[in-house]
Amino acid sequence: MQLDLRIRMNSSLYLRDPEMTDLGQNIIRHSIELIYDLGFEHFTFKKLAEHIGTTEASIYRYFENKHRLLTYLVSWYWSWIEYRIIMQIRNMSRPKEKIQAVLQIICTRMNDDLSTSHINEELLQQIVVADGSKAYLTKHVTEDNQSQFFKPYKELSMCIAELVQDACPNYPHPKSLATTWLEMSHSFHFYKQHLPSLTEFSKGPDDEQMIDFMKSMLF
Repeated sequence: MQLDLRIRMNSSLYLRDPEMTDLGQNIIRHSIELIYDLGFEHFTFKKLAEHIGTTEASIYRYFENKHRLLTYLVSWYWSWIEYRIIMQIRNMSRPKEKIQAVLQIICTRMNDDLSTSHINEELLQQIVVADGSKAYLTKHVTEDNQSQFFKPYKELSMCIAELVQDACPNYPHPKSLATTWLEMSHSFHFYKQHLPSLTEFSKGPDDEQMIDFMKSMLF
């Protein structure tokens, strides 16, 4: 039986909750497909409306602009990653085993999760890899931060930092390492695919080299 996982989002990110209507879920589903296909720079609400078969005005009833929509998608992704980590480690007792599980999740290419029928995590991960930083590399990042738009990313980083501290109590920079792992895992996926001379990691689906490298930074 297919489940329907719902992640609670910051209500300031949207004008109307897209999870609550069929059109809203279609906006999320097709925006992921279109941003993946076109890239965020070439993505517009006009193109999204044509892709869905609705009006541009109806999309603006849900999101103020395309940047707010991107921030919503990126925030959802980080919350989903944290959920996966929590579910994966809940029955684990050894700290190093938990770290291994975390690295496996954040470094591995995603597959679409059937528990979220309107969100393709495989495509969403590629969007975060290519365009995720555009959610916060803006002139209004301070105001967005005050509105807690980046809370899911911070909570995920803190979750990982606490696991690092459990595994290596004397390690002096658990928060910095957690953030570094998150950023590097996505950067290396991008480098492997587009700028392979910047890394020794093999191009392809095997991410064990990256996971071993991440572990070597801690242990």
